[in-house]
Amino acid sequence: MNTIHRYTQLLFASLLLALAAGLPAQAEIKVGVSDWTGWVAWYVAQDQGYFRKYGADVKLIWFANYSDSISALSTGQLDANCQTWSDTLGPLAKGLPLKAVLVNDNSAGNDALLVGPQIKTFADLRHHTVALEQYSISHFVLYTALARNGLTAKDVTVVNLSAGDAAAAFISGRVDAAVVWNPWISQIQKSGKGTALFTSVQMPGLIPDLLVAQARSIQSHRNDFVAMLRAWFDTEAFIRAQPDRAVAIMSKVVSMSPEQYRVFLPGTRFFDAAANKEAFDASSPRSLVSVAPSIAAFLLSNKLIDGQPEAAKGVDRSLLDAALAGGGAPAGAPAKP
Repeated sequence: MNTIHRYTQLLFASLLLALAAGLPAQAEIKVGVSDWTGWVAWYVAQDQGYFRKYGADVKLIWFANYSDSISALSTGQLDANCQTWSDTLGPLAKGLPLKAVLVNDNSAGNDALLVGPQIKTFADLRHHTVALEQYSISHFVLYTALARNGLTAKDVTVVNLSAGDAAAAFISGRVDAAVVWNPWISQIQKSGKGTALFTSVQMPGLIPDLLVAQARSIQSHRNDFVAMLRAWFDTEAFIRAQPDRAVAIMSKVVSMSPEQYRVFLPGTRFFDAAANKEAFDASSPRSLVSVAPSIAAFLLSNKLIDGQPEAAKGVDRSLLDAALAGGGAPAGAPAKP
């Protein structure tokens, strides 16, 4: 899934300079999007005319490299970006004025620890090699799985490989286990070489994929953001009601066939209005604020952030409340003819 990044002092200094410059407001909000199912779904909103329906002046900007989109938001080149909560906690720890305004989805099976037939329990995993993309969400999945089953990172040997290379190494027998995301999970399972010992289904709320905005952009484009959130709820309803049409739209964006792309939907829990209300309710154990300490512990243990982020300062529920007060989301929004 999405790589967790350590930001340099130069990047943050650039942002502060951009903010201090008092750049003029743009007529549209620029939103970064990269290749994750919950974010590619914004193109469904665009295709079906939901932005236009609610009057959201939005320009989606595609980033082939996810890390570039994070840098673009942090340096003020974007008004908002699609990024993970874990990739947002680092900038928040540095004091950047970013706000999570929407949860698009949670990984619900699209990230998994795959093991060979000789490993049936976590006790069997001890002293084995695990291929994964170091410091990515895959690393966080392993960290969580080990901690919940009485093991630590010292009990396994991590081999740092990209997700595709990790899957290939596992299928060829060069490593004993791998943590990857779809479509590699599906490829490994179809090969008959591995099964899932632990998946993101078992860590609800810990892998949220978000829309994160600059605080100053929220102030200057508040109505556009509220309208964008309303468009999202129509989008979620459309995906739920017409998954085949949604897959056809999303697969085209990433140059895959609908058949290839369909594997992503079961492992993605798209968030509707009710799920977002829970995510922004600090009293809920699955809220962004509540899960932040677990994510921050992983980041701190790997020296990916320098201090404890104040998660509560990094969420803004007011846009969600305004979107719902403005009529909410139709249960099944009509699709474009």
